[in-house]
Amino acid sequence: MIGNLTLTQTSGAATAALTIREGTPDDSYTAFRLCEETFLDLNLRLGSGQPTSAADPEALAAMWEKRRALYEHLAHTANQFWIAERDGEAIGYARSIVRDGVQELTEFFVLPGAQSAGVGRALLAHAFPASVGAQRRVIIATADLRAQARYLKTGVYPSFPIYYFGRAPEVVGLGTNLAFEPISKTSKTLAILGDLDRAIIGHAREADHAWLLTERQGFLYRRNGHVVGYGYIGPSSGPFALRDPNDFPAVLGHAELQAALRGQRHFGVEVPMINRAAADYLLTRGYRMDALFAFFMSDAPFGRFENYIFTSPPFIM
Repeated sequence: MIGNLTLTQTSGAATAALTIREGTPDDSYTAFRLCEETFLDLNLRLGSGQPTSAADPEALAAMWEKRRALYEHLAHTANQFWIAERDGEAIGYARSIVRDGVQELTEFFVLPGAQSAGVGRALLAHAFPASVGAQRRVIIATADLRAQARYLKTGVYPSFPIYYFGRAPEVVGLGTNLAFEPISKTSKTLAILGDLDRAIIGHAREADHAWLLTERQGFLYRRNGHVVGYGYIGPSSGPFALRDPNDFPAVLGHAELQAALRGQRHFGVEVPMINRAAADYLLTRGYRMDALFAFFMSDAPFGRFENYIFTSPPFIM
């Protein structure tokens, strides 16, 4: 593990101390604030309609309550978590997880005023090292060109874009022979989910499913008694993984129906654009695509992502 690092940056007559230190679960709110403030700038530059709470204290507090469990989960299960500080003030952070031999950079945010000054390069060197011995390395990355250039230098390359599709949910008919079985967190359930993940995304991730099952309603999808997939629904949805992608219309219809019955004003999913079955269905249903999209980047092709929908928000696969 790389130790804490202190650098000195000189600008005109001013000299500022830049420290890269290890993050802890106590830094979860700091990480959240850095993410929200960075996304505000990114949304403005890319013309996204996705909400950010950084400019509104009440919205920021509400968003923190919504996202707190996610940030704490990532902090407790991170492989690497590093925060950049200038003269004691946090200006950026980066974090990665390792699940079943797959290393994923979950977050990488540097405040706009601190970008292009070596901060990002130092954070990535700490948080996304090739030395962890992972079989695969992945990033779900924004289209920001400066970040893309940095990611390419780490040896990962874009495989496909991921678009967010959303709309106000309606009551829809399903017309399927699938059975939708609510699930709870048991060792048997986690084993089933692990088998599905290995078949579809190439690796298991028990820690993430254990967390998801406390935050969202999970479903197993069965046909003639056999498990053919899983999905999660709630105020935020995903992931969804199906052995047959032709089942996505029924699964997404079921998820939208549940959102409508709960009185949600909005329902949306993060779709890899090689998943034609999901994209075609959502467009037919009148879903709108957000301007802010992501790239799935990896050091080598793997997985059957035409059978998959990502976790929303897409911090983790």
